[in-house]
Amino acid sequence: MLIVLAKAEVGEGAMEAAKAAIADMVAASNAEEGCIAYAFTQDVLQPNVLHIVEKWRDDAALAAHFATPHMAAFGAAIAGLDVKIVEALKYPTDDGTPVM
Repeated sequence: MLIVLAKAEVGEGAMEAAKAAIADMVAASNAEEGCIAYAFTQDVLQPNVLHIVEKWRDDAALAAHFATPHMAAFGAAIAGLDVKIVEALKYPTDDGTPVM
């Protein structure tokens, strides 16, 4: 399994404009074969920061995700907005164990 953690900085006024594209991206990504979880969250202390958390079955599933039409549509939708991915890292992991 892979965990992907990414961070985006969003300029003034761009958050509201990006929300529909983000909602479409999340729904389509979660429906992909090999996607275990996919979510965007807004930082409560820095409202201009988004955190993207993804769980993928394997590298092949992640590679297929980057080639999807909804990934291209998302890129096009936010291209004119002040949204910058400032970090995106993947971590190979096992299936995890409960914390509590």
